[in-house]
Amino acid sequence: MAKPRAASSETPEQQPIVHFAARVEDRLHEFREKRARRRGYLPMVIPYTSYGAPEWARILCRILLSKPEADNDIARKKIRGWRSFTSVTVNDVPVTISVGGLDRVVMADRGGVVDTVIPIRLEPGWHTVTITTEHAEAIEAPLFVMDPAMDVGIISDVDDTVMVTALPRPLLAAWNTFVLDEHARRPVPGMAVLYERLSRAHSGAPVFYLSTGAWNVAPTLSRFLSRNLYPAGPLLLTDWGPTHDRWFRSGKAHKVESLRRLAREFPTVHWLLVGDDGQHDEEIYGEFSTSHPDNVAAIAIRQLSNSEAVLAGGRSRTEEPADRRIPWVYAPDGAGLAERFVELGLL
Repeated sequence: MAKPRAASSETPEQQPIVHFAARVEDRLHEFREKRARRRGYLPMVIPYTSYGAPEWARILCRILLSKPEADNDIARKKIRGWRSFTSVTVNDVPVTISVGGLDRVVMADRGGVVDTVIPIRLEPGWHTVTITTEHAEAIEAPLFVMDPAMDVGIISDVDDTVMVTALPRPLLAAWNTFVLDEHARRPVPGMAVLYERLSRAHSGAPVFYLSTGAWNVAPTLSRFLSRNLYPAGPLLLTDWGPTHDRWFRSGKAHKVESLRRLAREFPTVHWLLVGDDGQHDEEIYGEFSTSHPDNVAAIAIRQLSNSEAVLAGGRSRTEEPADRRIPWVYAPDGAGLAERFVELGLL
């Protein structure tokens, strides 16, 4: 999570070695930020849906530089497709988080992302967070606080689970990510209805959308989910580009760590894990259910069509799950998965 930097007591020999690619990226960000500010660009907050429990809140947002606009909502909607990856991020900038009568100043990380946990007392349900930074308009963002009595939640993959993307195919991935907007993406039939039914059946169970996508595409994904009537919920994405120790971030590692984090944050919740058989969802969910059997209610895998499987480079499923304590269900769409959940008594 992003925190204000403190003076380090480590000697130069103790300091971690930053990857060459990350050093180059930092220099490029610094050059582009200085150039954008000289051209009159101003900071702008891109809000994300945050979440928490009655004693804490995890706040998520991103800080960018943009041209001055009479209507900042219009400016945010323009940051889509390839533009979301060429936007100038602002790092190491103080950001003020206001929620529940508490103001807390945190720092954006090297990618302009704020991901911080604030100790606070809040009632379960939806709240509003106000986020401000230097000379920027204050922006409101939704915050969902989990009820301690909630014992079921939904964690959903995004690509080829809620929308058809054929992401593993390099050229299609580039087209979907950098060119198309949310109007050109196709929802997976029946999945929005399935999630809505599951949420109602389990007293408003929250939906977390877990993806290997970058925070750059969060506004596009949020609009897609809203337009196609998916339940509102936090997006758990990752950053774009190199890290301090490698050229590219590991999408699989991001999913694994996010699942483990949710298990630590909400130890009494039993998760319905929903994914597809075109990437690593079965492997990731299977490993998580083995290591955290008390945190998994069931695993649902959407089966790709033959053409989708070809585009995705094949199917990941090779054998029946070894651990039968956790129910696994398979179907090609939301309606089929709903039938399986009814058979399990989960709907």
